[in-house]
Amino acid sequence: MTILNNHIILLLFSAVYINSCEGVDKVSHANKTIKESKVVLQPNLQIAEYIRHIFQDKNGSLWFGTNGYGAAHYEDSSNDSGGQEERVSYYSNAEGFGGQQITGISEDRQKNIWFATDQGVVKYDWSSNKEGEKQFINYSSQQYFSGQRFWSIFADSKGYIWAGGVTDIFRFDGFLWAPFELPYPEAEPGDFITNRTIWSITEDSKGNIWFSTNGHGAFKYDGQSFTQYSEEEGLTDNSVDHIMEDSKGNIWFGTRRGGVSRYDGMSFTNYTENDSIGNNEVCVIYEDKEGNIWFSSEGYGVYCYNGASFTNYSKNEGLGVRAVQDIFEDKEGRLWVGGGGGLYRYNASPKDLVGRNETFINVTKKGPWK
Repeated sequence: MTILNNHIILLLFSAVYINSCEGVDKVSHANKTIKESKVVLQPNLQIAEYIRHIFQDKNGSLWFGTNGYGAAHYEDSSNDSGGQEERVSYYSNAEGFGGQQITGISEDRQKNIWFATDQGVVKYDWSSNKEGEKQFINYSSQQYFSGQRFWSIFADSKGYIWAGGVTDIFRFDGFLWAPFELPYPEAEPGDFITNRTIWSITEDSKGNIWFSTNGHGAFKYDGQSFTQYSEEEGLTDNSVDHIMEDSKGNIWFGTRRGGVSRYDGMSFTNYTENDSIGNNEVCVIYEDKEGNIWFSSEGYGVYCYNGASFTNYSKNEGLGVRAVQDIFEDKEGRLWVGGGGGLYRYNASPKDLVGRNETFINVTKKGPWK
């Protein structure tokens, strides 16, 4: 089967399954250098049909994890004539990047970028890259992880890289990838999604590592022991899509069927479709620089919680993404939303744009980027 046929199958799967939170074949650990090029892959102007992840690197360039086109990279730089050149480049199998579906993006202490993909883990190493070129290190699923497909990745403050897969977690110490076991009650084999699937990994301000699972709630690892949080402790649902710590030290959980839980270290406060949001499927939670908590709600766009009330942004506000996969605020304070339907940017002052009243603006390959 050719790469093209695999890609078509992936898009068909995306249309059926990835309208919800988890929006999906092998490469070895090798350095491959390629020249940047502007590649037109889609028949329309959207960056991709699905934007799964959004990230800004140390140079201010934006990276987008797509659901079938690999990693998209937007760069705004001055050209020789003194003007500005804007372009979107794509990196996937054909360009030496080990993956077509990007399921996670994280940055390590050296500002290198790590990607979780459908084919393993990819590292973008700044120290081995030259201007105008991209060089990737691929850790293939078949060679390093016994064929494991990955759904999350995180670089912690101690220098470890954590990759969450279908049934297992792997930790990289800079030299070797090693399995890392959570205290699950029993083995659960599978090759795509199981109750042990790790949807997200994060680190809190105390250095604890948190893991969200597809059926066993959440686990906290303090470096020596584990604490499990489930419905028995007050968590709204045992299928947890996302975990985030806010600036006040609260831990937020976005779940598949139970809405949102907030844990203050003592007890849980839950926000559901019965009292706060439109749908209990919450894929992502994000805190902006003003302390507002943003989160997705399947079919209802996004909600912004200011500590007292919830504000919904959806189609009427210009947000064409109902199946939201990611929310991200860049260094310039611009809030981005991606998912099924493309990429959107929040415009806090719609009147500033002549002829536009939308709170959210669709950003395509041709912009508007600013």
